[in-house]
Amino acid sequence: MYEPIRTKSVHSTMAGTSDFPHRTREEELDIQLASHLAALLAVTDELHAQAPSTDLDAAAERLARQVARLRGGRPPARATTTGPTRTAALHRRAHALAGRALVVAASRADTAAAILAAERMDAHAAALATDTSATGTLAATA
Repeated sequence: MYEPIRTKSVHSTMAGTSDFPHRTREEELDIQLASHLAALLAVTDELHAQAPSTDLDAAAERLARQVARLRGGRPPARATTTGPTRTAALHRRAHALAGRALVVAASRADTAAAILAAERMDAHAAALATDTSATGTLAATA
């Protein structure tokens, strides 16, 4: 009554074959955490270019080490920015980035990265508080 199928179906599943690499959840979280910390490092470098300090130097070095660790030893790209930037906006951005890094670090139970992210959040929150008290305006947190 029906003729048997003589060719392979184009709708067959690809179970058992792996044409592209798959990453584990842990690897995906490593990539995400490294990205957040690298973005935080970029903002830290921008802040340092605008107002150099030993705290920012130390934070940048610690961030760079964590990014390199998460990327299998490859150091992060570091760039210096030129031109005027607003310090308060950079501190808000850095605070938000550190918060994102903290969430990812906590979800993957990376204590060293979580502590670093929390310290950076505190430092940028303190800088924002100092900046708003010096200018007399409220800084909106992003």
